[in-house]
Amino acid sequence: MAETTNTIKHVASPLARQTLLDGDLVRPVAGVRPIRLLPWLQVVKIGGRAIMDRGAEAILPIVDELRKVLPEHRLLILTGAGIRARHLYGVGLDLGLPVGSLAPLAASEAGQNGHILASLLAPEGVSYVEHPTIASQLAIHLAAARAVVGSAFPPYHHHEFPGSRIPVHRADTGAFLLADALGAAGLTIVEDVDGVYTADPNGAAGAKAELLRETNATELAKQETLPFDRALLDVMANARHLERVQVVNGLVPGRITAALRGEHVGTIVHTGLRPL
Repeated sequence: MAETTNTIKHVASPLARQTLLDGDLVRPVAGVRPIRLLPWLQVVKIGGRAIMDRGAEAILPIVDELRKVLPEHRLLILTGAGIRARHLYGVGLDLGLPVGSLAPLAASEAGQNGHILASLLAPEGVSYVEHPTIASQLAIHLAAARAVVGSAFPPYHHHEFPGSRIPVHRADTGAFLLADALGAAGLTIVEDVDGVYTADPNGAAGAKAELLRETNATELAKQETLPFDRALLDVMANARHLERVQVVNGLVPGRITAALRGEHVGTIVHTGLRPL
């Protein structure tokens, strides 16, 4: 009887009696490629300041383009925060709020942008869902409709890293983390520029800025100006599924459609994914 009880309590496992903080001991188990949960999913991140803040002139053509590609793809459309989040940052910093309080405030604006986009796509059965639903029920929602809209901000919120006064994990980082965790087929970041340039194309050195058709996270880490969150480069280094991300200009008709079809129409950024 004692032997039976002992067997029940102790489940055989390679991780038994090991510290999970020791990378060498965990690697034989954790060093394999995880299962792709939704390998047919395409993730599209719509910029808040780049697209949503421009109003109907920018949003409605993108909505029409997304509507037309729904028969071809099942989409998770994620929205970022715009100028209102910057206003929140300004007021919050003036009040002395910690970074963990600023993060959920900015994320609320990303959610508002998502509600706007979902409302415009409602005739196609598209709805906005919160992070817990994306985490546990995304598959059933995509079985009912061809697309779902959510906030691109990662739900760190009050657990945001305290190393900066402004949250470092914002919409681009959140979109990548989600796409990679789900094992999505691809991630397209929609901005208001043709891709990643060597300098800010709208800045003082814009005349000398050159478009990078293809690059990688390591090379971009050397640049001062990027069209996405710098923290995205850090998470790219630990990619488990996504080999690349494409940054495209959503203000040019057809670019999103072409990117979803696998065409090279912006800047392709290769991640740090390594073969196992």
